[in-house]
Amino acid sequence: MCGIVGYAGGDQAAPILLKGLAKLEYRGYDSAGVAVYDGTSIQVVKTKGRLKVLSDKIHQGADLSGVVGIGHTRWATHGKPSDVNAHPHMSQSGKFAVVHNGIIENYLSLRNFLTEQGYRFVSETDTEVVAQLLDYFYEGNLLDAVVKTLGKIRGSYALGILCKDHPDCIIGVRKDSPLIVGLGKGENFIASDIPAILNRTRDIYRLEENEIAVVKKTGVAIYNLDKKIVEKTPCHIDWDISSAEKCGYDHFMAKEIMEQPKAVRDTISPRIRDGEIVLDDIRLTEEQIRNFTRIFIVACGSAYHVGVVAKYIFEQYTRIPVEVDVASEFRYRHPIIDHKVLVLVISQSGETADTLAALREAKRLGARTISIVNVVGSSIASESDDVLYTWAGPEIAVATTKAYSTQLAVVYLLAIYMAEKLGSMSKTDYRFYISQLESLPDKIQEALNTKEHVRRLADQFYRSDDIFFIGRNLDYAMSLEGSLKLKEISYIHSEAYAAGELKHGTISLIEEGTLVVALATQRRLFEKMMSNVKEVKARGAVVLGVTTDNNTQIEKETDCAFYVPQICDMMLPSLAVVPLQMFAYYVAFLKGCDIDKPRNLAKSVTVE
Repeated sequence: MCGIVGYAGGDQAAPILLKGLAKLEYRGYDSAGVAVYDGTSIQVVKTKGRLKVLSDKIHQGADLSGVVGIGHTRWATHGKPSDVNAHPHMSQSGKFAVVHNGIIENYLSLRNFLTEQGYRFVSETDTEVVAQLLDYFYEGNLLDAVVKTLGKIRGSYALGILCKDHPDCIIGVRKDSPLIVGLGKGENFIASDIPAILNRTRDIYRLEENEIAVVKKTGVAIYNLDKKIVEKTPCHIDWDISSAEKCGYDHFMAKEIMEQPKAVRDTISPRIRDGEIVLDDIRLTEEQIRNFTRIFIVACGSAYHVGVVAKYIFEQYTRIPVEVDVASEFRYRHPIIDHKVLVLVISQSGETADTLAALREAKRLGARTISIVNVVGSSIASESDDVLYTWAGPEIAVATTKAYSTQLAVVYLLAIYMAEKLGSMSKTDYRFYISQLESLPDKIQEALNTKEHVRRLADQFYRSDDIFFIGRNLDYAMSLEGSLKLKEISYIHSEAYAAGELKHGTISLIEEGTLVVALATQRRLFEKMMSNVKEVKARGAVVLGVTTDNNTQIEKETDCAFYVPQICDMMLPSLAVVPLQMFAYYVAFLKGCDIDKPRNLAKSVTVE
């Protein structure tokens, strides 16, 4: 969450900072600010609200003169959204300005200590402690002050630091929160994500844990906490800048929904060679697979819903027991784990704080770990025993679509791969499922081709106050994602339930005119789902069915329906999710919601 941009070069810094922050708006924020050294002092301007408020206030940066600066978009944690709590934060002396993503866990004790030393605080934030602590330790050597400060603070952080006494540089630091360094010609950058600097450079360093970047116009030096130089190899970003642009779509979410066939093809195609699944360079041996007694799947949000789908698939095809955990709960329940357990960690960004903490706990307990992530070189990818990248390209909208679909594709690949190794899947079935995988991108495109029908139905229901999703087995897993997608961007109250649980209390919520979305794609459970449909209709519900295009009899029981192409049951979630994504999008669009930047949400959650 939040966005950081820093610049040291020869051009005016403020306009560059504003443009970089604009590319990070998708991450979620409630205030914004910049700090620029003007040749005499550090000038800070910050405002509550959207970036446009800040930009207008400083006339698109023209009011701030200087070629070195830092900028930030804040998502409130400590202290309500306000001008005072917005970043950057200054030290009392005016020597230091700091921007920060993450949380300083021991900020209260540090604040009390600094107050006793005569420092006066003006904000409610944890970040201001960092600025004051830098000032406290500063004796002329900037790197020394940074290292001493890092030794005192606990928590997760990416920091951008500007010092009045060293006006030719900015400092970037990271721990458990992403930060990159951009390498330009006569200019260099720090940023919390690539899109912020992609229009200026394609060459970056990815900072590792506890690395300190000293960034100047003339070059970049990376240090560890012992103040020793760290040699790093630049990474070249080869995806096109148009991937981070809307390209004619009204919203990034619409673009990313439509990109799913390509994204899934890019995930699958390189991993099927001569009719065999080849899983990159993972070091998981056949013997290890045979020795696994249990699989834990750990994730947050939509990635957790991928895990719920994966539970059904892995248990059916590998016959290994599977537990699915919300990452924020995993390490606090004392999970029973040893070296015979596989922990599958799923995260789009690879920096999700709770998921990263769960991964570390799993490794501490001796588990074998595999991560499914999108961002190369991210913390979760780096710390896992093996990693399977989704290759989805940049996903800008807060509400995930193509990242979710590519995570599902990796789940299919891994489940089929493991089942074949275990002998729980015949060679005939193995070839069949590979052929189904290869057809998946085209089937997703077919599902996308129904968007006008989906929009018409969204037009009927976008005024709903409550919408319920029900399903069984894999359809229940899909209900969870359909409900989340709707509520997070349209703000309509929505819940998902296992259809068989309706009679155990949930059905009391159904009243005349309530919309119920009933997923019924699983052939062996179709008749049972129709019984559940009858139950809610008897209480006055309006029912929108979701099934495969050979099940037109659903129209006898429901009021209307979405249809998806036929494919093997294992992969139907990849098709059923498409109309649910489009339905959520069009409902939010018709309501006039800010679809790419839903309220209170952030794209990458890097705090617990």
